[in-house]
Amino acid sequence: MELNSRTELARMSARNRIMKMRMYMRGITLMELMIVVVIVGILTAIAFPNYRNFVIRAKRTEAKAALLKAATNQEKFYLQNQIFSENLAQLGFSAPFKTDSGAYQLSVSEPASPSDFTVTATLVVDDGEHLKCKKFIIDGGGNKTSEPATDCWSRKN
Repeated sequence: MELNSRTELARMSARNRIMKMRMYMRGITLMELMIVVVIVGILTAIAFPNYRNFVIRAKRTEAKAALLKAATNQEKFYLQNQIFSENLAQLGFSAPFKTDSGAYQLSVSEPASPSDFTVTATLVVDDGEHLKCKKFIIDGGGNKTSEPATDCWSRKN
């Protein structure tokens, strides 16, 4: 092909430059990939502990809700039978008497008197929570306690 004018020469050199640029810009560099990996690592380092704390709080809330439901159902059972139940099945729970996530096991203690009850939720999943809120307890007087930490009913973290 013979070039007759400067315009055609400029157009050809522009095409050549574009073709060369396309040839070199087909993928990402290792440096760009490493920057993305570092950013993802930083975001994960920030997000994972927050997610874990959220899951732990959700399990605690689930245990507290199950105990409150059991206490309410104990009061209903007492109104109908003039005695508290020692059987969670009679209170509307199904075996194996765990919370929905399976993190806490529910149990009813034999009452010290016929006019009292104690329902306990005990942690069965070891996820680091056993050092804080292993047990939640509620009794017929509405007293809420926890072990080993005593502030689990009101704890935010």
